[in-house]
Amino acid sequence: PYQVKDPVEAAGKLSPILDAPADELAKLMSDDESGFAYLARKADMDVADRIDRLDLHGIGVLPDSRRIYPQGDLAAQVIGSVGIDNQGLNGLEATEDALLHGEDGEREVTTDALGDELRREEVETASVGEDIELTLDANIQAKTEEVLAGIEQAYHPNGATAVVMNPQSSEILAMASTPSFDPTHPEEATPLELRNMATGLNYEPGSTFKAFTVAGALEDGVVDPQTSFELPSEIQVADRTIGESHARGPITATTGEILAMSSNVGAVTIGLALNEQMGDRRFDHWIHRFGFGEATGIDFAGEEIGIMTDPEDYSGSTMGNLPLGQGLSVTPLQMAQAYSAIANGGILRTPQLVSSKDGEPVEPPDGRRIISEQNAAELRHMLEGVLGPGGTAPEVEVNGYELAGKTGTAEKVIDGVYSKTQFIASFVGFAPADDPELLAVVVVDEPQGDYYGGTVAAPAFGEIAQFALPVLGVEP
Repeated sequence: PYQVKDPVEAAGKLSPILDAPADELAKLMSDDESGFAYLARKADMDVADRIDRLDLHGIGVLPDSRRIYPQGDLAAQVIGSVGIDNQGLNGLEATEDALLHGEDGEREVTTDALGDELRREEVETASVGEDIELTLDANIQAKTEEVLAGIEQAYHPNGATAVVMNPQSSEILAMASTPSFDPTHPEEATPLELRNMATGLNYEPGSTFKAFTVAGALEDGVVDPQTSFELPSEIQVADRTIGESHARGPITATTGEILAMSSNVGAVTIGLALNEQMGDRRFDHWIHRFGFGEATGIDFAGEEIGIMTDPEDYSGSTMGNLPLGQGLSVTPLQMAQAYSAIANGGILRTPQLVSSKDGEPVEPPDGRRIISEQNAAELRHMLEGVLGPGGTAPEVEVNGYELAGKTGTAEKVIDGVYSKTQFIASFVGFAPADDPELLAVVVVDEPQGDYYGGTVAAPAFGEIAQFALPVLGVEP
């Protein structure tokens, strides 16, 4: 700044070009204690050219780089954003910062007493960063974001998220959250807009968790799809009375019917039978076997792992909660990973978001078998009933395709008490039901008005599947 002869005059000329207050510019150029000051960062080339033409002593232009997002805010929470010095702030920009950033160079410049350059020498040459390629399908991502925007407009929730995967390969085809933000201006975004809810939301899953209650009991031979249960209208577990979401009288129902109608009493009955026959830690075994309570291993920073209760800390009524998906928290991505194991024949795999780094393919995860192919097929068949007559989402259809899935409507815990007015609505589905190539999880946090998973989240799955299946070349 000391080289600027008349800061006020210079500021007057620069102000309209930089669209900055002249008094602030003059103040920056009047700091005699500083040998260098930025008047603007990341300016457009035409702005730099206009300033160059002014030929103001002590005012110069330095080349710089700026991150450009050609598709705007598409997948903003996944891709993330960078700071003023191109350092990754969030999303993959932060996760893969070392890879994307490259190596800084070093230059020595010698000037005379007036600041005019005498010599310039490259001490260390800068190197560009490497490229990464994602598994996301831009068209499916855009459709998923459009569907979430429709949920936001219709139900005014705190937020909503969706994960779309190929359950066979574990590749993530779309991962979206709303509200979102403009990655070119991350400083204007709120913490909620910056958050990737798919990996960062811990929520009680509610009835979508009942599939894992049944899965564990199937795999351990405690039940089969046709095992019949006499179900009272309510069941007592210690000091807790569990009823259905819609009151009914005593009924007889099979395992498959319990899952299709989402019976609370039936799920608790199966969960209790599992622990009674296989040991009081068996239900906890199946929780962890399906990947809950631990990171999925996805290449993405800041992943939450959910909240589990150690069996040592179970109360008398804990097993009246867990089989229903209450008393534990999961993330939407964990739910997608776990349901993918049902969809693909019993293999739990790490979700894959990055397909290549610097042109080298990222090896797909091997995974591990957690249930048999036969039991996975039985579960898929049972989950078809959710979208059929008597199920909890019978109106969801995708022309030409058989669907399977599970609804969830969970009361939120507010100050340690289950709320009767604040809910999480969710749906997990896959298609085609017999040999799935598409899986989607939709989670809506505190929808206003209607709040059932079958009416708020399930139709969103239908919209995504109707669009994505033909895009993926899946024949009806």
